[in-house]
Amino acid sequence: MYIKQLLQSKPKSLLLYLPIPLAFLGLMVLNYLVIKLLKLDVNQIIKSEIAEKGVNEVFVENMLPFVVGILFLFLWVKYLHKQTILSLTTSRKKVDWSRIFFSFSLWSLFTIGSTVAMYYLNPGNFQLNFKAVPFLILVVLASVLVPLQTSFEEYLFRGYMMQGIGLATRKKLVPLLITSFMFGLMHIANPEVEKMGNIILIYYIGTGLFLGIITLMDEGMELALGFHAANNLVGALLVTSDWSAFQTDSIFKDTSLPSAGIDVLLPVFIVFPLLLFIFSKKYDWSNWKEKLVGTI
Repeated sequence: MYIKQLLQSKPKSLLLYLPIPLAFLGLMVLNYLVIKLLKLDVNQIIKSEIAEKGVNEVFVENMLPFVVGILFLFLWVKYLHKQTILSLTTSRKKVDWSRIFFSFSLWSLFTIGSTVAMYYLNPGNFQLNFKAVPFLILVVLASVLVPLQTSFEEYLFRGYMMQGIGLATRKKLVPLLITSFMFGLMHIANPEVEKMGNIILIYYIGTGLFLGIITLMDEGMELALGFHAANNLVGALLVTSDWSAFQTDSIFKDTSLPSAGIDVLLPVFIVFPLLLFIFSKKYDWSNWKEKLVGTI
């Protein structure tokens, strides 16, 4: 129903779905090629900018393109597609904020709990980074900007692209797989990939797949919006490192050598299936085959 509902509004040419994804992905590819061809050290560039401008200014600069992006996407959908933002968000009659807050709270608790556990199991890998005033400034900035950043990615991948590809192919599995892989590959230029290796793409693609599944099963983006906001916001407030894309005045700094191991595979193969089980029980999901691989 989340994708099918658009058939009732008789969508205009599907070609209108191409410019925004192509422009966004084109910028991602160009960014990646420039980094590789010019052999740029992204981590060093980030450090230099922070030394010159400060952590918060660099953080805000990194978030602003996403703020512009979500505003542009909403205007494009409203005036070019003549589609409501509600129909881009959910198949329900109104946005279910309780779903957003439940998903946000659930993943926030897991993130906080797992971080505290890792801190006590490996205290030598963490350095206390807490400074009251910079942290409070971060809380204000991140609470506004990070949800806009994550919402842009959700509306682009799980909303706009999933609906567009679904309408073009009349299949549900096709947009689920395509948007999941594209979401994962979007992160390929992140410093984490350079430091940990391509194996971390399993986590990014797996996260995209998880978010796509809960969007299709729940007939709306609310759960995905809450999860993604919690993942980035709580992560930015809790832990930073000298080699991550998000470098903030967080509570802790991860001083361990970057490596990808069980921590990359555990969420994808253990935690995300557990979350699917919790969501399915709470919201009485059924008919999985039709919702994930059926026709439109």
